[in-house]
Amino acid sequence: MELSGSTIITVSKDYVYCNVDDEMVLLGMEDGIYYGLNPVGAFIWEQIKEPKNISEVRDAILEEYDVEKDECEHDLFELLQELVEKGMVIVKDI
Repeated sequence: MELSGSTIITVSKDYVYCNVDDEMVLLGMEDGIYYGLNPVGAFIWEQIKEPKNISEVRDAILEEYDVEKDECEHDLFELLQELVEKGMVIVKDI
């Protein structure tokens, strides 16, 4: 699936999650597998608890962290693509 800045994403309801220190632990209800997100991943997860477009998430990261826009976009799209492939994040129709 091709993601773009206008793509609307949100977390899947098939995962339960909790914060552990500044990281996040997720449990897949279907597969019983635990996943962990580092502090930036946890920040992104918090951003997409409600549907949001990827550009909004990127802008929130740029406000919160000292990172170059190109690097931020590359890393964000890479993470989101992986989360979509695992079914942890769903793409909403516009």
